[in-house]
Amino acid sequence: MKNNFPRRVVVTGLGAVTPLGNSVAENWKNWTAGKSGIGPISLFDASEFPVRIAGEVKNFDFNSWKHRQPGMASAGRSTFFTLQAAEEAFREAGLKMEAEDPERVGIYFAAGDWGINLEGFIATVCSSWGENGRVVDPESYLVRSRDYLEGFRELEIQPFMTVKHLAGQFKIKGPVSSCLTACAASSQAIGEAFEWIRRGETDIVLSGGAHSMIYPFGVAGFSQLTVLSKRNDEPERASRPFDKERDGFVLSEGAAVLVLEELGHALKRGAPVYGEITGYGSTADAYRLTDMDPEGDGACRAISGALRKSGLGPGDIDYINAHGTATFVNDTIETLAIKKVFGERAYEIPVSSIKSMLGHTIAAAGATEVIACLLAIRDGILPPTINYEEPDPACDLDYVPNEARSGKVDAALSNSFGFGGQNICLLVERYEG
Repeated sequence: MKNNFPRRVVVTGLGAVTPLGNSVAENWKNWTAGKSGIGPISLFDASEFPVRIAGEVKNFDFNSWKHRQPGMASAGRSTFFTLQAAEEAFREAGLKMEAEDPERVGIYFAAGDWGINLEGFIATVCSSWGENGRVVDPESYLVRSRDYLEGFRELEIQPFMTVKHLAGQFKIKGPVSSCLTACAASSQAIGEAFEWIRRGETDIVLSGGAHSMIYPFGVAGFSQLTVLSKRNDEPERASRPFDKERDGFVLSEGAAVLVLEELGHALKRGAPVYGEITGYGSTADAYRLTDMDPEGDGACRAISGALRKSGLGPGDIDYINAHGTATFVNDTIETLAIKKVFGERAYEIPVSSIKSMLGHTIAAAGATEVIACLLAIRDGILPPTINYEEPDPACDLDYVPNEARSGKVDAALSNSFGFGGQNICLLVERYEG
């Protein structure tokens, strides 16, 4: 280990709910088998939409969670996913809050929205027209809203409610924060949780992210941005990062939760250790709303920042879990950034994107991919980039095409590059004891 942090940060628990499984074990089995979780949208009638496919969570027992806390019956999909993933992570970490100082346990989480009550909103508007039939009458709107809109449901739409339920479920009373920096959100949450522990503000932090944007406004908005794949007739083949014929990402949903812990505290508890977080790089492109800097400047600085903080060099990285969205711009510029930072060594490092199997879980994506890095370290298996069929000359690295690969991983880099030019890179290493 090359760093000399006064307080080292390890990961002692993992939890995940995605379109490929409702536990980490189920997900890892399917990721390494190269399975796809993409299919036709069933959560609403998308038959008239240009995009009719997504990655939906399957066989999830919502009823088991709806009465655990007051108001839970109105909570959103992503909140329920979060609570189940967090329960798994707590169980894997062997954490018992009654044995902990609750003020030394915190939450830093990336909680996304899960959609407005569109049907109720439309019904309220349609029943509130004024006499001329052209303008909504405000007084009628307020009265009629009682028939179609429910207060707790509207409150539960707010992202902070997921964090509130997390704190309540696990009796966490330390610092609590959330961030929603687009596709980089959960990676940033993990990075900031890492800093909390390093600075001595907490001993344990529950971190990660959750999102569920498979609703009419979510799908319509991303469709308008022209970033979604339109391979509606072959959903399992739609997400194809780095492939020459890629045509956009597939919107998905899920949650991923990690228990981050100060090393000494974890060892004292006899907790399992999946790996150590040693690097965190965070930058902004300051370029455009949705486009990355065309030279990959922000991405390069984020990767370099993570390396610098870890004390590792380009020759020490054994695997890169790419942001790899399957959009033309992202994959090209991410490849460019990797080559700029790693030079000729870039061609020797396996790079893969599990979004090829999961789709893009937005605020949950980065945390899910950090889990993939930690399991690659544990098991010596690199998850594949499926649907890679025709090489793109601009994307000329080793993307672990179509099938998982065995290989020892001591240090792995996870890239997350969000809309707005928000770049987060995390570096995880094998814990050597």
